[in-house]
Amino acid sequence: MNKTKMAYFEPEDILHLEISDEPETGSIELSPNITAELNDGGELIGIEILNASTFIRDSILESVQEKILALGK
Repeated sequence: MNKTKMAYFEPEDILHLEISDEPETGSIELSPNITAELNDGGELIGIEILNASTFIRDSILESVQEKILALGK
């Protein structure tokens, strides 16, 4: 497996994580803004996140809120 690379395209607000430099031969939409990119063997080679800044912000806020709630128990 190759070194993981990350690219952020600010004008489009797209985050792309490249796990392998193998050619993409398919993809699966995991949610409306997240796509898994696959090689010809069906293995994960990349992830594309649309509206990345909102996705990351919301994911972090959700994680922090869960931890704060757990501390109060």
